[in-house]
Amino acid sequence: MNLPIVNIAGYKFVALDQLETRRQALLSRCRELELKGTILLSEEGINLFLAGLQDAVDGIVAFLRDDPQLADFQVKSSPGDHQPYSRMLVKIKDEIIAFGVEGIAPAEYTSPRITPRELKQWLDEKRPVRLLDTRNDYELEVGTFSGAIDMQLDDFRNFPAAVDKLPESLKDEVVVTFCTGGIRCEKAAPYLERQGFKNVLQLDGGILKYFEECGEAHYDGECFVFDERVTVNHDLEPGGYDQCHACRRPISEADKASPEFRQGVSC
Repeated sequence: MNLPIVNIAGYKFVALDQLETRRQALLSRCRELELKGTILLSEEGINLFLAGLQDAVDGIVAFLRDDPQLADFQVKSSPGDHQPYSRMLVKIKDEIIAFGVEGIAPAEYTSPRITPRELKQWLDEKRPVRLLDTRNDYELEVGTFSGAIDMQLDDFRNFPAAVDKLPESLKDEVVVTFCTGGIRCEKAAPYLERQGFKNVLQLDGGILKYFEECGEAHYDGECFVFDERVTVNHDLEPGGYDQCHACRRPISEADKASPEFRQGVSC
């Protein structure tokens, strides 16, 4: 299947200044390239979700890498059959991923990483490892790793409170944190270490990178993404979910069969 749209996601924790100048330059370049999506800028780094034609995507990545501070900027890409964003936004924020905990600074320290292939091998070998899903509850509804711990989060800012509810014995086990693309783990994993967890690893590149390298092995369902695709499957193609326009939660075809479902109103 030839899908003309390329979706990219990427982030980098790095000290950035002149945020308004950067914002205007990025917005101008993205509009020139007819890209749509969102770029978040803060003093701690950059986080982006964009979509457009392949040449346009290549163009914005090259534009970013022209900046010495972003010379090694990496993105994850996936195909699409339509533009999943309605507009182009570049925003300046306090954090590129809201966490609200002082002293957690991924530009200075992050926990050790495990690659998707290494994790798959560990799971194939049935090694004693606990998988910790750092995403929100509605994201887990559409898919997660088999046997993963559900933190029952409704907002990532509540992660510290959820950690307090984890069994004390977990601090002595090997814990691998994961999320959609890796960014939440950059803060979640160091926080776990701060709270006394002795052997914490973060899945490098998150679920999207795992899908790219390992497919569906050990993963049940699809992966929620924050655009009009709603979910992607293990081939990184648009998945089988829609989204309720009232509560923004993912809904399946079975959900749509409910007498409470009203298209564009409620689920």
